[in-house]
Amino acid sequence: MQNLRTIILAAGKGTRMKSDTPKVLHEVCGKSIIEYVLDVARAVGSLKIYVVVGHGSALVKDRLGREAVTIRQPRLLGTADAIRCAQGFLKGYRGDALVLCGDTPLLNKSVVEELIRRHRKSKAVCTFLTAVVPNPQGYGRVIRDENGAVAGIREDKDAAGDQRDITEINVGVYCFQSRALFKALQGVRLNKKKKEFYLTDIISLFYEGGFVIETLRTEDPSEGLGVNTKEDLAVAERILRKRILKRFMEEGVTIQDPSTTYIDAGVRIGKDTCIRPFTFIEQDVRIGSRCKIGPFARLRPGVRIRNDVEIGNFTEVSRTQIGNRTLMKHFSFLGDATVGAGVNIGAGTITANFDGKQKNATTIGNGAFIGSDSILIAPVKIGNKAVVGAGSVVTKGKVVPDGGLAVGVPARIQSRRNQR
Repeated sequence: MQNLRTIILAAGKGTRMKSDTPKVLHEVCGKSIIEYVLDVARAVGSLKIYVVVGHGSALVKDRLGREAVTIRQPRLLGTADAIRCAQGFLKGYRGDALVLCGDTPLLNKSVVEELIRRHRKSKAVCTFLTAVVPNPQGYGRVIRDENGAVAGIREDKDAAGDQRDITEINVGVYCFQSRALFKALQGVRLNKKKKEFYLTDIISLFYEGGFVIETLRTEDPSEGLGVNTKEDLAVAERILRKRILKRFMEEGVTIQDPSTTYIDAGVRIGKDTCIRPFTFIEQDVRIGSRCKIGPFARLRPGVRIRNDVEIGNFTEVSRTQIGNRTLMKHFSFLGDATVGAGVNIGAGTITANFDGKQKNATTIGNGAFIGSDSILIAPVKIGNKAVVGAGSVVTKGKVVPDGGLAVGVPARIQSRRNQR
């Protein structure tokens, strides 16, 4: 969107996570929490993204790379102070500033887009996202006057009396007119209980100044879930996993048992592929159409599977390319391999890809047949339509020629098969 910049607040210590890893770098469905927030900022058309960092700033900056401008908050004095740290980077900017929390991986791009549209249509000085929840404990309450206009946000620890019964909460997504934002920040005072400067206090300052404040209510309160504990992390993982599986099913992928299927963010699967129970598909995996995966299969990052492939029970594949119509049905491991089309990988086949110092490659040609309980000690090359006999050990550096037959421990080339 034109004239939109985003500030992501990611400076918190996350002490309740009980971890040395910065909170926003914990992973949900194979991707760090803050990456989901960055995805939303980019998806809504932000021209510049600024991430305010504090605890573990070097680690966060290293993970982000050039994805965003990182700004260090020297002292963790609250959200309003974090915004002040970004002020110099927006000097002279007259557009809108979207403010997001770096620990909210469940944000919905379409809802944030609607928030920005409403903000601009109403010409409000600030528009923020709200939700109605049955149990508002821990959330800031949205305070409205007798006419229903927003008068402020009261943080949970400061809410008193009837305010504690308010069920409309602040989700923590804001769109501001940037010049008004930084001007109003000058009036935010230190909260005496928390010894912090609350960004939420700016809402009452706008109200007292007679400015237009707008809200958008989301129907899904989970969108604003902040990950503050390992329990929150598990909740976010469960919700995102359901979203991922739902999207695949809508795109024509069969998920036989969603409750036992785990697929990371960023995975691609073609239509009419069937994912059977107890299957784990990690990030950076691509699967073609009409494949059968599982049950009890694990596909690790870097896997590329073409069409009509079967990966069966108790199998693991890592950093491997598999051609069309290849079968790998039982108890096998392929790592750092390139497998051609129409290959049979017998039960118990292992590519021994690690020699103690580095990972080595295995190449298996089109139409090859790898017998049960074979061990391929990489680097090795199995030619087109070659056969490795059951129980054979193909040693390091061995090349089985096209149509060749390798059997034994160690495997020896016994004959050359007729080409067909």
